[in-house]
Amino acid sequence: MSDPLSPGPADDEQTLSVTISGDDRPGLTSALFDAIAEVGAEVRDLEQVVVRGQLTLAMLLASGPGTDRLEEVVKRVAHSLGLKVKTRRGTGDNAPRRSGRAAVVVIGAPLVAGAVASVTARIAAHGANIDRIRRLSRYPVTTVEFDISGSDILRLRRELSLEAAAQGVDIAVSAGGLDRRGRRLVVMDVDSTLIQQEVIELLAAKCGRAEEVAEVTERAMRGELDFAESLRERVRVLAGLHESVLEEVRDEVILTPGARTLVRTLKRLGYMVAVVSGGFIEIVGPLALELGIDRAEANRLEIVDGRLTGNVVGKIVDRAGKERALRRFAADAGLPLSRTVAVGDGANDLDMLAAAGLGIAFNAKPVVREQAHTAVNVPYLDAVLYLLGISREEVEEADAADGTPTPAPPLPPTRTFPGRPGS
Repeated sequence: MSDPLSPGPADDEQTLSVTISGDDRPGLTSALFDAIAEVGAEVRDLEQVVVRGQLTLAMLLASGPGTDRLEEVVKRVAHSLGLKVKTRRGTGDNAPRRSGRAAVVVIGAPLVAGAVASVTARIAAHGANIDRIRRLSRYPVTTVEFDISGSDILRLRRELSLEAAAQGVDIAVSAGGLDRRGRRLVVMDVDSTLIQQEVIELLAAKCGRAEEVAEVTERAMRGELDFAESLRERVRVLAGLHESVLEEVRDEVILTPGARTLVRTLKRLGYMVAVVSGGFIEIVGPLALELGIDRAEANRLEIVDGRLTGNVVGKIVDRAGKERALRRFAADAGLPLSRTVAVGDGANDLDMLAAAGLGIAFNAKPVVREQAHTAVNVPYLDAVLYLLGISREEVEEADAADGTPTPAPPLPPTRTFPGRPGS
């Protein structure tokens, strides 16, 4: 028996690189390896993919002095099966992939060929190599993931953010390898992220001040106003409302498409899911409980004798407060910040997005898109799953296994994409 700690195959060992392609059907791979086994070859590397019924099988084989016979057998059996085959002789095992492994996820609605051409050209100009490509979703958006090596992740992220803006697609660059796997913490903003509305505006509508409050909210989310002061200003207009309006507003809240799918899938994976909001725990708390979210933090409205006083109780959850919550949740979960994901849309989310391992601007204000690690500009919150390397097919299979129907999202709005420079 060989020593498991001994060095691998010698670098001067004769090897045969084989690439086989053609129409796929059951039993092809088995038939090939039955024939190869008769030669006594060893498998050094093996990859196979089927795209639209077309098989591509690549392998690196070693058979010592029997390489001539091995090559003859491979060609004979491939041709007998109606497959194309290419072989190349060499020595030694495959060279290890370079360091700087990264996952580049591209989302388009639609994903046009020109965008793919520009993204791949950027990756090549960066000096990185595309090792594998796979599709993560085909609807309601098209998502592909490039597994690359030889990258400087921070620099590539900056370079591809420019390409994303130019091509009208969303691009995320994340560390590959083990950093791509394992348990994570996902922290989301609530208003205009987990839900489609701003709760403060729903409350203000109960006293006829919705437009006034919406204007202040918009300025705060753009970063033009101090969030804490703007919140106090908006809450003051709620003075005198009966506390029953809180239940009315809870019933009016509309989840962002894909929110339930996102949370359900993250929980299946054993992730910790949290929400942190500059809104109000009276709304956020019950919503988190309904969705099975682990942690929720938000501001608390002051209520005296059954009516809102127009004040908030305790320290305001603002931009800095959101970051502190992210760090605290990560510490409680025993996770480093590199394994955290933050999702938000407004300026008060910026510190949280910057501190997280991956900060995602979701249909965000321009100042947020510019500073976040990546942006999602399609109206489906479960698109965040694709950025984490989780495919829609995997989501639907998991839902089917436990009888949960995966909601069919509405068709995305038509988007116009600029052509490549010079087109």
